[in-house]
Amino acid sequence: MNAPALPRLHALGDAALLCELPPPATLPAQQRIWAMAREAAAWPEVQEVLPGMNNLTLLFDPQQVDAGELELRVLTAWPALAVEGSSTGRVVEIPVAYGGEHGPDLGDVARHTGLSPAEVVRRHAAGEYVVYLLGFLPGFAFMGGLAPELHTPRRREPRTAVPARSVGIGGAQTGIYPLDSPGGWQLIGRTALTLFDPAAEPPTLLQPGDRVRFVPESVTL
Repeated sequence: MNAPALPRLHALGDAALLCELPPPATLPAQQRIWAMAREAAAWPEVQEVLPGMNNLTLLFDPQQVDAGELELRVLTAWPALAVEGSSTGRVVEIPVAYGGEHGPDLGDVARHTGLSPAEVVRRHAAGEYVVYLLGFLPGFAFMGGLAPELHTPRRREPRTAVPARSVGIGGAQTGIYPLDSPGGWQLIGRTALTLFDPAAEPPTLLQPGDRVRFVPESVTL
């Protein structure tokens, strides 16, 4: 078995180190990012770990370690990381009302892909997606696993207000807006589930590593 590719490492000032993997983002690569985050979180000189899409930022105490020493520690640990299998995480089903007022861009996605709106819905709901990270908004899950034929660029003109719980496609990813916010993803549906509740524990419905299935609740073409 080939050894895993080492990350590119860049110092961000005097107290942060960025670990980057080359694109595209894949589940095995993201699992290695998570494993490195777990490993580094136990190092006393590391104050915070921030997993991203195909990258990891380590915030450290420069009085305990400098960036060069931390780079060496990361590169030494990387090949021996205990990477969890793809079965980790919960399976979460998300009911979706596709099209109509809830998915105003379904027709645009169909035209871009050359598929019928009904086929876009069928293929989107047929996939199983993995939450790679939470970001942009509290509870906004960036998911991998969108079928290549559904990849659609973001809107040329972002909306100033996207309704909370809208399901969208942005490039090679799909995701759900947890809150009302501006946004440029193509909106194809909406769910009734709450993605972010600050009073809940945990406050976000989805967590990195969860597997998501979209279930059509209704389809308006």
